Amino acid sequence: MAMMANRDSVKWLLLSFLWYLTVVFAVSTATLSSLKKTYIVHMDKSVLPESFADHLEWYSSTVKSVMATPQSEDEDASERIIYSYETAFHGFAARLIEEEAQRLEEGYGVLAVYPETVYHLHTTRSPMFLGLETEDSTSTVWSDTLSDHDVVVGVLDTGIWPESASFNDTGMKPVPAQWKGACETGRGFTTDNCNKKIIGARIFYRGYEAASGKINEQDEYKSPRDQDGHGTHTAATVAGSPVEGANLLGYARGTARGMAPRARVAAYKVCWLDGCFSSDILSAVDRAVADGVNVLSISLGGGVSSYYRDSLSIATFVAMEKGVFVSCSAGNGGPDPISLTNVSPWVITVGASTMDRDFPSTVKLGNGHLSSGVSLYKGRRNLSAKKQYPLAYMGSNSSSPDPSSLCLEGTLDPRTVAGKIVICDRGVNPRVEKGQVVKSAGGVGMILSNTAANGEELVADSHLLPAVAVGAEAGKAIKRYALTNSRPTATLAILGTKLSIRPSPVVAAFSSRGPNFLTLEILKPDVVAPGVNILAAWTGKAGPSGLPTDRRRVRFNILSGTSMSCPHVSGVAALLKAKHPEWSPAAIKSSLMTTAYIHDNTRNPLKDASTGKPSNPFGHGAGHLNPLKALDPGLIYDMGVQDYFEFLCTQKLTPMQLKVFTKSSNRSCHHTLANPGDLNYPAISAVFPEQHSISLLTLHRTVTNVGSPVSTYHARVSQFKGASVSVEPKTLQFTSKHRKLAYKITFTTKSRQSMPEFGNLIWSDGIHKVRSPIVITWLEPI
Repeated sequence: MAMMANRDSVKWLLLSFLWYLTVVFAVSTATLSSLKKTYIVHMDKSVLPESFADHLEWYSSTVKSVMATPQSEDEDASERIIYSYETAFHGFAARLIEEEAQRLEEGYGVLAVYPETVYHLHTTRSPMFLGLETEDSTSTVWSDTLSDHDVVVGVLDTGIWPESASFNDTGMKPVPAQWKGACETGRGFTTDNCNKKIIGARIFYRGYEAASGKINEQDEYKSPRDQDGHGTHTAATVAGSPVEGANLLGYARGTARGMAPRARVAAYKVCWLDGCFSSDILSAVDRAVADGVNVLSISLGGGVSSYYRDSLSIATFVAMEKGVFVSCSAGNGGPDPISLTNVSPWVITVGASTMDRDFPSTVKLGNGHLSSGVSLYKGRRNLSAKKQYPLAYMGSNSSSPDPSSLCLEGTLDPRTVAGKIVICDRGVNPRVEKGQVVKSAGGVGMILSNTAANGEELVADSHLLPAVAVGAEAGKAIKRYALTNSRPTATLAILGTKLSIRPSPVVAAFSSRGPNFLTLEILKPDVVAPGVNILAAWTGKAGPSGLPTDRRRVRFNILSGTSMSCPHVSGVAALLKAKHPEWSPAAIKSSLMTTAYIHDNTRNPLKDASTGKPSNPFGHGAGHLNPLKALDPGLIYDMGVQDYFEFLCTQKLTPMQLKVFTKSSNRSCHHTLANPGDLNYPAISAVFPEQHSISLLTLHRTVTNVGSPVSTYHARVSQFKGASVSVEPKTLQFTSKHRKLAYKITFTTKSRQSMPEFGNLIWSDGIHKVRSPIVITWLEPI
């Protein structure tokens, strides 16, 4: 019996030990899995070893070689790979722990390893405002000739709502034979949802799922269907078909259409509930180029990193090489300087501006003071214009907002705000969410006050309760009244839609500003376009506020952001591609920049909404989009792939870093550019180095005649305080179309200025005005 007991004890101990090892192994495996992150691995396609049948087999072997942990011995390396890139980028995306990624950087044929980056969305009347049609629609730039061209715009966003009337394909010709795209299916999306307008729809989610877990298909569509609305809005802005009577709850009523209403749309869904992941975005660009898009519209942005470490920068370089025009949003980080994203010189970076349409409203205080604001509220819970309501502000005289004054979730006491109009400071949480917080606490209305960061810029929102947004100065006056009066009261009046607003356009305060952090010699943003209060198609899955509690459903919505300005430029680029199919991406970009205007409808310089003062090229780039002029620019600053590569050669990159931009191992630096400012860019940025001894700087440009074969252009250049500027030659005489002529522009310092100076160079033949903004910067020793 003792022997049996002893054996049982030993057996029990052995089983316990094995159980312990199993648990430890499971825990360590789970821990290892939690440590894995997605990395994008850029490979040199040309050095595929002969021992491998294809690149994917090579990639799997490469991953297997760095999987040195005991737990990974029996793991299939191919299962670690979530994407293989073939067209705009060569390599793969894989789930790795940090140590594996570090070892992989030393692997054969590995050019670079990038960690996953999360990108974020940069969140009618604009065709008329841009001059694409007249008030009575008797004259438009859209013609039967242009509709014969099969231009395809790829939109990287949150998907598409195919039932929207903006994607009606009536009268459109069959899908172009050269189109290689597909209509992927999934929950709520079938092949029938594609047509002659939506000719492609794909989804990219592996990077997202690797970081955030499996998509809950009850919460969101694992298909091209758009439940967020952002992608539908941007796609319709690019190429929406005409829809009469479009409006949001009665606001902005009219005919809605995209910039290129005859263009085709291919939707690439890369954004999900928790964001947009770089591995998915990269795969979408890779696929879109292979599918055959002509224009890519990307209203997304992440941080700014070196060109060779930015996977989107690398992918768009190859897209440009394939002849694809790429339009990107500048970001919503304004009015802070150096807040831009998407700054590569081979993409066009688009800032945001206002239009001449507004949605006025007023705040009338108990002391009779009247303040102007904006609102898109429409509901049954209206306030009487004849009645004054108690007013509450939970902040203080301090200039710094606090959680209560910001109306953050859970900060308002119903006992204090019930039955009152509540003043909320702008910032931290979404503007529409502040109204929901007020409503949940029993408030009857909201006054949304700008802070100093937003200035006097007014952005209208479709609030869930009566609400008016006011500028910073009006907000100060209203808050002062609320804090100093023993019984403050107010009422709100919401007045509908108003046209012919002056001045307009105005550069939006939220629009990200330059200078370009990576390369001062490349002026960014490139242009601004309508991005404030833009009406376009909307999803049937979300209310206009985007809040889960919003049960309203609308066919069109009004949004603001550089996300809205970007597709305006994408659509106009599609028009240019239709009229000039032989033009390169650089030629299209040049025509958009050199024809942009820098004055508003009062004939005064463009203003900055954050200050009320004149804007400058760090805010508006070359100026405001001018489509009609862009169709016939006269001269263009053209470039090819080698020109952009020569620019990269000036960026002090190593041969290995440079190699990530070349699919061909034969491309090399010819050192044709003396400095980055010599790139044949339509904007001119002269940067004097820290050495005060260098007082002379010469930059070179070449223009191509795309206007009258025989023409003469004369130069006119601004005068500057800190430098004298001369152009040589001052006259360019063309004797044929497509002829190229070079000139040089020389800057000689008179007195170094502490701040940049701004001006213009204009070449004119009496018909065309080809304008390049000029920025002169003097660097100071660190």
